[in-house]
Amino acid sequence: MDRVDRTEIRPCRAADVPLLGRHLAAPGAPTRHAERFARQEAGAGTYLLAWRDGVPVGHGQIRWDGCAAPEVRAEVGECPEFNGLDVRAGLRGQGIGTALIHAAEELTRERGGTVLGLGVGRDNPRAAALYGRLGYVPVVAYTDHWSRTDAEGRTHAYADACVFLVRTLETRNG
Repeated sequence: MDRVDRTEIRPCRAADVPLLGRHLAAPGAPTRHAERFARQEAGAGTYLLAWRDGVPVGHGQIRWDGCAAPEVRAEVGECPEFNGLDVRAGLRGQGIGTALIHAAEELTRERGGTVLGLGVGRDNPRAAALYGRLGYVPVVAYTDHWSRTDAEGRTHAYADACVFLVRTLETRNG
């Protein structure tokens, strides 16, 4: 568990999922949090949450099997991927995203991993700058294809131009 100021970072629990929908709404994707928690329960990921004063304020998911994009897999294989990083509006720039990334890095190290990757949209220079400051370097451009199912059950497909970045994780001594 990592703390930034009064922020607690920990994996999602079953009892958290209903709270996430109320505090970290996902417009057009009412099942996103449940899907990420189910991936965690299946052992394919870890859904990290940031909390302040008992309220969820940010999240991100480690996909232990890596990015699904063929361009990325061809370049980095099954490098664990940290994706879906988001911090509640009004709280960005306060170190919450950085704390989530550091927690993902620590969990990756604990599992014997030596690298962690993440994707960033080409239209998101603020996130790209953060990742660069944290030591992530661009490896490959790719198109992120994803979909969401809305409250009416309709599936919407999206494609975003992205860059996949990787950071080699230093080992912890002692």
